[in-house]
Amino acid sequence: MTRDFQLNDLGETARWLLENTAGSRCFALYGEMGAGKTTLVHALCAVLHVRGNVSSPTFSIIQEYAGDQNQPVYHLDLYRISQEAEAVAAGVLDCIDSGEYCFIEWPERIEGLLGPDVVRCQLTVTGEQSRRLVVSR
Repeated sequence: MTRDFQLNDLGETARWLLENTAGSRCFALYGEMGAGKTTLVHALCAVLHVRGNVSSPTFSIIQEYAGDQNQPVYHLDLYRISQEAEAVAAGVLDCIDSGEYCFIEWPERIEGLLGPDVVRCQLTVTGEQSRRLVVSR
C-alpha cells in the first residue's frame, strides 16, 4: 500500500495506516533522518488516544505511554543501538512480543528480531512538506 501525503495531513494518514492494517500491533518505521518517523508516531498516538506527552525515546530507547483503558503503547527509538543483543538486553523483545501497539524507529538495527507480522512502513521525503508512505509486511 502506498500513500502520498502532506505533513499537515498526518493525522488522517495515521488513521489510514491503522485502519488498513487492522489487527496489526507492531510497526517498523524506516526512513532517513528527518523523514517524519517520530512525527508519525505522535500522530498514531493521537489516534490511539494516548494521554500525556509523546516524546522521542532516543536516549531511553523505550518509551511507554498509556492508551485507551490504560493499555500500554510502546515507542522504541533504536538509533543508538549497535547490536541486536543490546536491544534484547534493553527489553525490546518484551515490547515487540507484548501484543500491544509498538512503534519502532530505526528498526534496521534489529532486523533479525522482527517477525513476519511486523508492518514495515517506509517514509520517504518527496518535498519540503510532502512524504510518501509505503506499507508492506
